[in-house]
Amino acid sequence: MSTATKVLDTVLDRTVVPGYSKIGYAVRSRFWPADPAPGALAGKTALVTGANSGLGKAAVAGLARLGASVHLVVRNTEKGEQARQEIVNEIPQAHLEVHRCDISSLADVRAFAEGFAPDTLDVLVHNAGALPPSRAETPEGNETTLATHVLGPFLLTGLLRPALAAARGRVVFVSSGGMYTAKLRSDDPQYREGEYAGAKAYARTKRMQVVLAEQWAARLADDGVTVHSTHPGWADTPGVTGSLPGFNKIMGPLLRTPDQGADTIVWLAAADEPTRASGHFWHDRRVRPTHYLPWQHDTPEARKRLWDLCVEETGLVI
Repeated sequence: MSTATKVLDTVLDRTVVPGYSKIGYAVRSRFWPADPAPGALAGKTALVTGANSGLGKAAVAGLARLGASVHLVVRNTEKGEQARQEIVNEIPQAHLEVHRCDISSLADVRAFAEGFAPDTLDVLVHNAGALPPSRAETPEGNETTLATHVLGPFLLTGLLRPALAAARGRVVFVSSGGMYTAKLRSDDPQYREGEYAGAKAYARTKRMQVVLAEQWAARLADDGVTVHSTHPGWADTPGVTGSLPGFNKIMGPLLRTPDQGADTIVWLAAADEPTRASGHFWHDRRVRPTHYLPWQHDTPEARKRLWDLCVEETGLVI
């Protein structure tokens, strides 16, 4: 990438609206790293959570086009089967399987992982998301966004670690650019203090995902497993439409398609470049800073408390 294109890319990123919208995608796609080779995932196995719509469905299709056998993990199997059929109609050679699992339920995650039990897993994409309008808890007593974005993915990663290690696989956490608005709040992870705001809880837990990706990258390095996080920019998905109707109304013409939003997810799963290092935060096929403001930087103590919280709440033996 030339100096001029690096400057342009950085300007797009810092000005947010152009960079996160379809404008940024259109500009960057002219000079970003090459696509994965055709058939790059032939014979590989991938798993995508939150796979029945939006970014998850688009990621499944992208992985299938590259030859992967993809497991769709969804809460509603009827919707999952509908998504599977729509993808197969578009990609007749796709090999897709649907599984039911509510990622916010630690019991569900354990039952799914025990039943799934693959010998090898090449790609694990944590995409399941939640943005509730008011504070809610799972039956296990965990705040919903924390359970969906942090605790469930943490447990699933740990339980599938042997299969990921056997394949020297890749893990991708689908975070959000909204995480830039939040600091790592390990002092009140369950959001029990203060007035609850769904968007703020979402941003907090998306920040946690980025930190967890860094921590898992260090933990899994000796296993040969690559771990990254990414944000998709602003994409036209059911999550945006349903949870942020005002934002969708204002930004609608500039929103990316689900395929555009999922591009870097698929690229991280299949391209060669992401395996050269681990633990980075990506957007539009380029590593991005995890902090822009001084007050956002994570303390070692907060990072340790987050990891310890995940271990304590999930009971995962590391």
